[in-house]
Amino acid sequence: MNHTDRKRRFTRRKYCIFCADKNLVIDYKDTDLMRKYISDVGKIEAARLTGTCAKHQRKLALEIKRARQMALIPYVIE
Repeated sequence: MNHTDRKRRFTRRKYCIFCADKNLVIDYKDTDLMRKYISDVGKIEAARLTGTCAKHQRKLALEIKRARQMALIPYVIE
């Protein structure tokens, strides 16, 4: 079986919601927004899973860490 026989899956390309909506601001005090980008275990989701661009992923990770430091978001979710 070579690579041409396999079926290809085409999924819709994920896009960065922060680039699409310029009014949406990444802020550590917005815990509802931050929780969308944290897995059920408590890890920060990867950009390839969330669809955020590299620039906003870095900002998002920084703000999540800041929110954890301020005890707004837990480090580990039980």
